[in-house]
Amino acid sequence: MGHIFQDETLLTQALTHPSLSSEPSGTNQNNQRLEFLGDAVLQLILSEELFKKFPNVGEGLLTKTRAELVNRDSLAGQCRLLKLGDLLLLSKGEEQNGGRTRPSILADAYEAFIGAVFLDAGYTAAREIVLQQFADRLEIMDSPTALRNPKGELQELLQAISPDHPSYELLTVVGPDHDREFEAAVYYRGEEVGRGRGKSKKAAESQAAENALERYRGGELIAKPPVPVNP
Repeated sequence: MGHIFQDETLLTQALTHPSLSSEPSGTNQNNQRLEFLGDAVLQLILSEELFKKFPNVGEGLLTKTRAELVNRDSLAGQCRLLKLGDLLLLSKGEEQNGGRTRPSILADAYEAFIGAVFLDAGYTAAREIVLQQFADRLEIMDSPTALRNPKGELQELLQAISPDHPSYELLTVVGPDHDREFEAAVYYRGEEVGRGRGKSKKAAESQAAENALERYRGGELIAKPPVPVNP
């Protein structure tokens, strides 16, 4: 990640799972306190970024978005990208029980790692690492609708009526590599129900789902249950 620890004991502590304290040669220095600190640093960094990125979005939506970014599975995924799981110091029992790949342990280790970087080099260094890792996810949030997960909302709306799933199709990609625009459509039972554009495929699909939601909620489209088939 481009960071060299001045105090390597911080890194060791961040990678030390509490289970090691139960070993005969164990240590009381584990990553729980750093996890506490790293959680606060991580939330501040992402709160600041979301606050600046979406100046017209309210507190509730920003809070929900931040929660999705820092949930256990999300942080465990970031830990896997850094391959910190390979470096964890675990008890023999935790090792045998698959602790090196357990999402809760990986998420805690990631928070502890961020806390360690913060203590070692300050807020700016921690911020650079966090924003580098979350860059892809923050990039696809090119509109407030992307924060609400309209694809999930559309699927819930339609599945409340029938088990049929909406499907998405990429229609066009235009522009140079550094400034592409994607257009996508969403279909339900073979009929196009929404269309959208965005700077990525995911963003275009999100806009298409939002367009479909607006049409359904506005009464332009009606999600009818499937016609039963006679035995």
